[in-house]
Amino acid sequence: MAELQTTTERQQPAVEVRRSKRRRRTVSAYRDGDRIVVMIPATMTRKQEAEWVEAMVARLEKSERRRRPTDDDLMKRAESLSDRYFNGLALPESVRWVGNQESRWGSCTPADRTIRLSSRLQGMPSWVVDYVLVHELAHLFEPLHNKRFWSWVDRYPQAERAKGYLLGWSAAAKEPGASEVDELDEL
Repeated sequence: MAELQTTTERQQPAVEVRRSKRRRRTVSAYRDGDRIVVMIPATMTRKQEAEWVEAMVARLEKSERRRRPTDDDLMKRAESLSDRYFNGLALPESVRWVGNQESRWGSCTPADRTIRLSSRLQGMPSWVVDYVLVHELAHLFEPLHNKRFWSWVDRYPQAERAKGYLLGWSAAAKEPGASEVDELDEL
């Protein structure tokens, strides 16, 4: 009879090992859906394979955690960005990922000081996520997309670069309005 896994045990990802005769010394890993593929040289022993698989899975998972911050990580990042660009003026009550924002990158409700970021941002470069956070933080004290608002947002040094990145991503995904620069006002 199979044992049930308790909730405290960590679920191990499915791992597929691919041996290559052309590969001499390098080992690489990537995620393919729900499994991790580890590519190794065909000449490796089973012991070396086991060591490399363990190391590469750990490295990949660490990299993924770094690119997909938790809600707590987002809150800490928002506090840091507020200190840096707004002299601590923009302090949200909460910051969290949401999966129901298909046309916006983020939203802010100044009345209850909450910020929500689209889960579509997960995996994007941190400077892009930071830009969306800065944009939403600015709404905590300037609700309109007016000159004053943009002067606050433009304190973020990579604002223009991030806007371009998001426009390019939207165009590639063929999202509505992706060709209009003004659509970024709808963050």
